[in-house]
Amino acid sequence: MSQLPLRRATIAPREASGLDEVSYDGPPGSPDAAARTATRAARPQIAPSLVGGFSVPEKLRYHPGHTWAVGETPTLVRIGMDEFASKLTGKLEKISLPQRGKWIRQGQKIWTLHRNGATVDMVSPIEGSIVDINEAAMSNPEIARKDPYGEGWLVTVQSPDAKTNFRNLLGGAMARWWTEESASRLQRTMPMALGALAQDGGVAMDNISEQLPDEEWTKVAKEFFLS
Repeated sequence: MSQLPLRRATIAPREASGLDEVSYDGPPGSPDAAARTATRAARPQIAPSLVGGFSVPEKLRYHPGHTWAVGETPTLVRIGMDEFASKLTGKLEKISLPQRGKWIRQGQKIWTLHRNGATVDMVSPIEGSIVDINEAAMSNPEIARKDPYGEGWLVTVQSPDAKTNFRNLLGGAMARWWTEESASRLQRTMPMALGALAQDGGVAMDNISEQLPDEEWTKVAKEFFLS
């Protein structure tokens, strides 16, 4: 199999940080204000959460290496793997999580996935100190695979500079674009893995890794997880 080129996302600051653009509508009751209010009302309020066969919840922010983060307080952040990662990894033997108190850096290794004797690292979306780990998911990796955005969260991090970290992540349209791009690249690599369901807006197959030998899985996973 030839190795696919890795395309990196260029993150627009406003989109990535989840901040809305602020514009002046004119004084209340003016034609400009009325027209712009009507335009905003016509826009869809909730973007589709299923992209390329994978769920991409709006409330989260994503690292291009397919990990997600969500703020629970201004400095406490919960982290996990996204659904693209959970389906690409498939059934795991175990997940090695960092110890509580360990300092991790954004974009560097945070946990290791073990599958059929092979290991692949994933990178952290946030910098900070590990506060808690999901011992249930560590004992039973199926939890992370089946419910990556809920009970399958993996660690919480105390991040003093969380606000700045979040600006470096993907959100909204950029997150959906990156997931669709990843799905397209994966489908070119493994046409039978996603099939017509993803093309037609359906859900991607649950255990994509079954389509790959262990050696190829490691190579593909490292490429998509940026590790």
